[in-house]
Amino acid sequence: MAASPKPETQGLNYPYGNGWSPEIGEPFKITDGVYQLRMPLPFAPGHINLWLLEDGDGWTVVDTGIDTDECKAIWNRVFDGLFQGRPIKQVAVTHMHADHLGLAGWLTEQFNCPLWMTREEFFMAKTLVHDTDKEAPEAAIRFYRGAGYNDDQIKTYKNRFGHFGRGIYPMPSNYRRIVDREVLSINGNHWQVLVSSGHSVEHAALYCPGLKLLISGDQVLPRITPMVGVFPLEPWDDPLRRWLLSCDRLRDLVPDDVLVLPSHQELFFGLHVRINQILESHEQGLKNLLALLTEPKRAIDCFEALFKRKITGNLFHLATVETLAHLNCLLARKQIVCRRDSANGDIYQQR
Repeated sequence: MAASPKPETQGLNYPYGNGWSPEIGEPFKITDGVYQLRMPLPFAPGHINLWLLEDGDGWTVVDTGIDTDECKAIWNRVFDGLFQGRPIKQVAVTHMHADHLGLAGWLTEQFNCPLWMTREEFFMAKTLVHDTDKEAPEAAIRFYRGAGYNDDQIKTYKNRFGHFGRGIYPMPSNYRRIVDREVLSINGNHWQVLVSSGHSVEHAALYCPGLKLLISGDQVLPRITPMVGVFPLEPWDDPLRRWLLSCDRLRDLVPDDVLVLPSHQELFFGLHVRINQILESHEQGLKNLLALLTEPKRAIDCFEALFKRKITGNLFHLATVETLAHLNCLLARKQIVCRRDSANGDIYQQR
């Protein structure tokens, strides 16, 4: 039973209540033929929202959860319960991160059905899974040395390297490519693929004008913003620019009256308000970072400008790659310069 609606919160409206979500593992009906399924995660934010779409004599699943026994057990209950023996006809994955892709191989294997995914997401996942349990390459170690990591922080990174594939069941050997602006027919409804970049390489959201629904993946979340980072594989990348442009484009393509079905937190109305908040927040972060760089700084010295708090523990790595994304954006805008200091790493400063 849904909670009573609550008033708008910071410009957004949560139709089932701010802070309310279905129980983990219990399918919740959004509208005819569309269900939400929350799956547990062993890391923050602690859950992911999956979407179950009735599709004639079967189902289309959007995102899958991570590869754990607990998530498989939930899926088995769904097979016997809501699905009532009707098969999964295809598995669509918004992007390659383990909480979204983790059980795609298992589900497609169970039902002998195709995986729908964008090309860059599929092959980037294959690339990263290939590194599972391997040693960190020397180029990656130099990358984090450049950011300012000390010996202990490098050791922590080495211990973390190769973990990407641990939450992903073996991927299928082939897939059905989906592309930007393609229209997918599911249960007589038309869902348009809207590709974005920045959080991941070729993230796919799904927009259904007829149902006024947007499965936003991680592109738009109600109270947090997804990680946008620079990694050793592409050290000169500018993902933040692409992500901001993607948000701007999504606002142009999708009307404001849709119900947003995000991968984390609660369903909400107010897509354009939230996108404006996201754009303003990141532009302010870039301004704060630029102001800090009147004096030379390493990447790890810039956290205060973006996060407003001390960064420790597991958040240190995420803060590093996000800070590098902001620094690379300022470099691309030609507002700062970077010089290599053999003793101290990469030094950033205003022009």
